[in-house]
Order: sequence, then structure tokens, then C-alpha cells
Amino acid sequence: MKKVYGSAAEALDGLLFDGMTIAAGGFGLCGIPELLIDAMVESGVKDLTIASNNCGVDGFGLGKLLDTKQIKKMMSSYVGENAEFMRQYLSGELELEFNPQGTLAERMRAAGAGIPGFYTKTGVGTVVAEGKETKVFGGEEYVLEEGIFADLSIVKAWKADTSGNCVFRKTARNFNPPAAMCGKVCVMEVEEIVQPGELDPDHIHLPGIFVHRIIKGEHEKRIEQRTTRKREDV
Repeated sequence: MKKVYGSAAEALDGLLFDGMTIAAGGFGLCGIPELLIDAMVESGVKDLTIASNNCGVDGFGLGKLLDTKQIKKMMSSYVGENAEFMRQYLSGELELEFNPQGTLAERMRAAGAGIPGFYTKTGVGTVVAEGKETKVFGGEEYVLEEGIFADLSIVKAWKADTSGNCVFRKTARNFNPPAAMCGKVCVMEVEEIVQPGELDPDHIHLPGIFVHRIIKGEHEKRIEQRTTRKREDV
């Protein structure tokens, strides 16, 4: 089965449709599938529901899809750092399903494991639990959360072999493995592609069974927050 494609546009060909649900890896601007996002902007696909920790920043990452108003709904745990996100949400242009961070990650992972729902204490007694089923276990109340079964996963890894087995680099792993698991189809962009057998099996973070298409590309790797101070010897 061919998994390596020549470009982001080629890898997404035939997968995009209006109104679809997409799980996107990344945390802030760390480990985001920026090339696949750019290709989605160019495709013009619209009315998207996107499950991702956040929505990039103004003008970069998923923020580009906000600028073009291709996103209908976000399922996120952090919505700061993006003025356009705030404007669209407050004006009623963008729907938001807010999730505690661990709950969002587990909703993706659970779907990838074929689990339709799970109970958690996180969010009990808050607006997060409104309208959701609760149940008592061991004298403690838990809220039922549903797995996120996405039409498509877009993720970013450091290195992968041609079979899709991949390694994430340090904190860029973040939401990428659970996001990759929960999509009917997973498209992954990487910095390096190697041959099967070149990756140490003990170092593989996500097995290739979850990955359907791969592209290799150059990445901008922006710094989301830069803090500097004047040198004391100047």
C-alpha cells in the first residue's frame, strides 16, 4: 500500500468535503501540521468541525482557516492567543465546544481504541457537564464524555518510515498520537522519511497501522511566545 505522497495537496486529494470533522495534532504552534493546513486553505473546503487543543494564532496554523472562515465549529481546550477566534466566537460566527485538556485528549484516544464513551470526574459540577449524563462510582460523581470519531486526522511527526511508523520529537508529540488514532483516515507530515527497519522498534511512538498517507516537507516552526531580556554585560 503506497503511503508516501509528493505534496500536501496530493495527500489530501479525495479526502476533503464540506461539513467534515477533522482532528488536528499540535499544541500552540508546537507539532502542528502546517503544510496540510495550508493545503486545506487552498482547497476551499468549508463548514469544518475541528478538534484540536487550540486554533493556532492569528494568521498561522489553524488560524489561517479562521481567517478564510472555513471553520464552523472548534472543539478545543485553549482558546487564547487568537484575536480572530475571540471575535468570531463572540459575534456568533464560530461555534465552540469547550473541553478540559485531558478530556479532549482522552476523547480522541478513546475513539482510536474503539471506545465510544468514558466517565471522568473532570468537569463535574461545572458548565462542562451541562446536558451530559452523570453516574456515581464509589460514592463519587462522574460525567460521561463521548469519543471523537473524526473523518480525517492531520498530524505532524519528526520522522517516519514508508510504512507510517513514526517518532515525534520531544514536546511536539503532545496531541498528535491521539489525534492520529481517531480519524477514519490519517494524513501525516514529517521532516524525514526512512525505510522500514531503520527506526528502532522501541522508539516508535505511533505504529503505521494508524497512518494512511505521508508527506515530507520543510516547516517554519514559529515560536509562539518569545521572551527576551537585556544582557547584563552590555
